Amino acid sequence: MSRTPPARRLRLGLPRRMFSQVLLMQLAIAAGVAVLATGLFLAPLSDQLDDQAMRRALAVAQTTAQQPHIVRDLRDTPAAPDGPVQRGAERIRRATGAEYVVVLDRRGVRWSHPNPQRIGGTVSTDPGEALAGHEVMEIDEGTLGRSARGKVPLRDGAGDIVGAVSVGIAYDSVRARLIHAIPGLLAYAGGALAVGALAAWLISRRVQRQTRDLAFSDIAALLAEREAMLHGIREGVVALDRGGRIRLLNDEAQRLLGTGGEAVGRSPHEALGAGRTADVLAGRVTGTDLLTVRGPRVLVANRMPTDDGGAVATLRDRTELEQLGRELDSTRGLIDALRAQDHEHANRMHTLLGLLELELYEEAVEFVGEVVGDHRATAEQITERIGDPLLAALLVGKATVAAERGVTLWVADSTRLPDRLIDPGGVVTVAGNLVDNALDAAAGTAHARVEVALHAEGRTAILRVRDSGPGIAPEHREVVFTEGWSTKEPPAHRRRGIGLSLVRRLAERQGGSATVTEAPGGGAEFTVVLPEALSATGSAPARTAAADTAAAGTAAEEESR
Repeated sequence: MSRTPPARRLRLGLPRRMFSQVLLMQLAIAAGVAVLATGLFLAPLSDQLDDQAMRRALAVAQTTAQQPHIVRDLRDTPAAPDGPVQRGAERIRRATGAEYVVVLDRRGVRWSHPNPQRIGGTVSTDPGEALAGHEVMEIDEGTLGRSARGKVPLRDGAGDIVGAVSVGIAYDSVRARLIHAIPGLLAYAGGALAVGALAAWLISRRVQRQTRDLAFSDIAALLAEREAMLHGIREGVVALDRGGRIRLLNDEAQRLLGTGGEAVGRSPHEALGAGRTADVLAGRVTGTDLLTVRGPRVLVANRMPTDDGGAVATLRDRTELEQLGRELDSTRGLIDALRAQDHEHANRMHTLLGLLELELYEEAVEFVGEVVGDHRATAEQITERIGDPLLAALLVGKATVAAERGVTLWVADSTRLPDRLIDPGGVVTVAGNLVDNALDAAAGTAHARVEVALHAEGRTAILRVRDSGPGIAPEHREVVFTEGWSTKEPPAHRRRGIGLSLVRRLAERQGGSATVTEAPGGGAEFTVVLPEALSATGSAPARTAAADTAAAGTAAEEESR
């Protein structure tokens, strides 16, 4: 048996669109304010009208009491409906529009009244205060109904009180004035409400444009999604306000920059300290895919301004990619060395083959001895002066590459470095960068030469690399250590401008320094001082295979000035 689906219930509530919700809320607020303001204005207006009516009644009573014939007629004539006191009081009542003007003697007997039949009777309200010499203003109920009253004593020429004058203003007339004022008040309130509605509409339209007409629920959902996205992506995001202060750091940015939530509200230089990273975030260094080094990490930063005057910067971690690039450079350096050795070996084998074919056996033996002796002399020269096998192997390989490129690589006679390096991989990285830079600078020059000098002073290792290249201009001797700065074309797999920055950072991390000056005879001379690079004992610390592999991977770092 089929069932008819129930009718959809009609649900009443706020509209979903933000524009409509904001408009309705603002209209409700404007209407409430208008009603409240009208009520607050009507309350004192009623009291003000009452006060005006009582003061008017008192003024009429004072004017009546000042009429000299009223006192004279009160003394000389009896209380009668057609008496002179009644006629004078009625004339004043009609002239002023009062409800009544009552003249009474000291006994409280009426001498005038709008109803002549009440003349000669006593008044319905107590005249004691007026007969005692006091002026009275009040709202009271009498024989003619509720009225605003003014009472004053009636005095003769000598100042003696002979009676009183009571004047009443009908309360209905006061209420009529109040009711008459309400339409004007409502008109003003309606005008104010219309202006408020127009302002509410304009504000709602502006909010609609700024929020792209999204509902509050949509905005809440977007904020929740933004938080999940910002803290879930593997890319650092840093948002800055128009004043250049950090207003947002996601989890990845905190990890990459090595800072926490305390950086929010501070400028990049206050939060991170002076350096290229802070300059990139602050916008002092512009460009796309800017390289920067933060601690041990190599970062790629991009900064985009926002419409509110702030900016959003993104950070990507390229540390692993740079390590892979260094390993690739190391492999390429090894290949170059093997190719150079293969080329040299082929030439010597051809020479040896020719000597044998010419049956110059003694010359062949002598030639083989010279070749073996030269290689042995080069290797022995380096290993005798440099005790660390990784560093010695690096320089032996670099000597072969240098020979292939037409550059003489010479280890200075003053070189003496014992096998006590604490971090041989770091020293290999430093030496590999500097030697590669020197080979690039010296290649192609006349009498191309690179000289390497290493020696120890206590536990401090000092490394100097000189080349016969064009040298470095004085104004560039500091900028060469800046991340991203290079004069050479980058290889396809990564960017240049990192090696010398890493050299300086490695030296400074150990409390040392990295500087460049002009070499004697021209060219550049790099000097790196590494305090505490050597162990205090006579033997070097044990190495692991992993440490040797990591050191070898960084040995052929090829970066530029």
